[in-house]
Amino acid sequence: MGKVYVVGVGMTKFEKPGGREWDYPDMVKEAGTKAFADAGLTYADIQQAAVGYCYGESTSGERALYELGITGIPIYNVNNNCSTGSTALFLAKQLVEGGIADCALAVGFEKMEKGSLGAKYMDRVNPMDKHMMLMMSLREFAPAPPAPQMFGNAGREHMDRYGTTREQFAKIGWKNHKHSVNNPYSQFQDEYSLEDVLNAKVVYDPLTKLQCCPTSDGAGAAILASERFVKERGLEKTAVEIAGMAMSTDLPSTFDDKSCIKMVGYDMSKRAAHKAYEQSGLGPEDVQVVELHDCFSANELITYEALGLCPEGKGGELIDSGALTYGGRWVVNPSGGLISKGHPLGATGLAQCAEMNWQLRGLADKRQVSGVKAALQHNLGLGGAAVVTVYRKASFA
Repeated sequence: MGKVYVVGVGMTKFEKPGGREWDYPDMVKEAGTKAFADAGLTYADIQQAAVGYCYGESTSGERALYELGITGIPIYNVNNNCSTGSTALFLAKQLVEGGIADCALAVGFEKMEKGSLGAKYMDRVNPMDKHMMLMMSLREFAPAPPAPQMFGNAGREHMDRYGTTREQFAKIGWKNHKHSVNNPYSQFQDEYSLEDVLNAKVVYDPLTKLQCCPTSDGAGAAILASERFVKERGLEKTAVEIAGMAMSTDLPSTFDDKSCIKMVGYDMSKRAAHKAYEQSGLGPEDVQVVELHDCFSANELITYEALGLCPEGKGGELIDSGALTYGGRWVVNPSGGLISKGHPLGATGLAQCAEMNWQLRGLADKRQVSGVKAALQHNLGLGGAAVVTVYRKASFA
C-alpha cells in the first residue's frame, strides 16, 4: 500500500438554496477548475473519479464532470447521506492507495431545496427507520423536524447524564459563527453574541436556530495522487499526506445500547477515529486544527469525546475552557463549520478537506492557525457512516 497525497483542492462559496442562478454542473466546474489550478494539472491527468451527491438523478456525477472534460474514465456516483463527500474522498484514496490509479479526483456537490430535510420516497422502508423507532422508544416524539430532534435528544441525554448546560451548547454556535466571519466561502459571515445564540428561535430544545446548520448549495473537489505521481510532476511542495483515513458504519451498539448519543453515531465516529489514529501513528494530541461534523451544536460536543479531545462526559467543560478556538489547544471548525459555513450534503466532506489542506499549507488567510503540522477531519452521515481523516505535512526522501 503506497502513500496518498492531496495535491489540489477547490470549492465554491456555499449559498442559500435558490439564492444564485446556477446548477450542479456549474458548481462542479467551478470547484474542479479551482482544484486543477491549485495542483497545476488538467482533467486529462485524472484516471478515475468519485462524485458524491445525495439529491439528483443516477448519473449526475458523469454529467457534472463533463463540464471539466470527457475522457472515458471510470466515474463512480456516491451517496452516503451527510458523509457523502468524505466517502467519495475515501473511495478515491483507496483507488490510489491500492495502485489502481496514480491520480484520482473526488468531487462532492449538492443542489438542495429550502427548509428541513424530509423523506423523498414514501413507498418503501425509510433507511432511518431503526434510528427513529429507537428514538421514539426513548423520548417522546415531538412536532419538530427529525434531524434536529435526533441530535437534540442526544444533547438532552448528555445534559441528563453529565450536567451539560444550554449555555455550553450555545458556546459552540457562538464560536463557529465567529470563525466564519473570516471565511469568504461561508454561507453566513455574521458574528453573534452568546445571548443572541441562546435567545434565537428554538428549533428543538436545547437547539436554537443559530446552533443548526442550514441547507445549502455548493461543491468541493480534491485531487489525490500517489507518491510516484507527486515526484514525477514535481508536486512535493504543495502535497499534503493523508496519514490515516477510516470509515465506520453503524455498530450493534447504535441500537442495542438504548442511547440517543449512540444512535447519532458516537460509536462509529469513535471507531473510525481509532483506526485513523492507528494508521497515522498520530493522536488528537498531535493535531492543531480540526474540522468536525457540527450539523448541530449537540453533535459537535459529543464528537469532542468520540474523537478523544476529552474524556466521555467532559465535552461541556472543554468548550468552557476556551481550548477549541484561536489561542487554545485546538482550533475546531475554523471554517465556521456546518453551522455557519453551510451544509450542501455531498460537498461538506470535500470542503472540510479543502480547509485542512489550506491550513497545513499556510493558505487559510485570516483563519490561519499557527504552527499547523497535522490536522483532523470528521464527517458523519446518519443511517449511517462516519469518516475520519488525519492529514500531515508531507516529507519526501
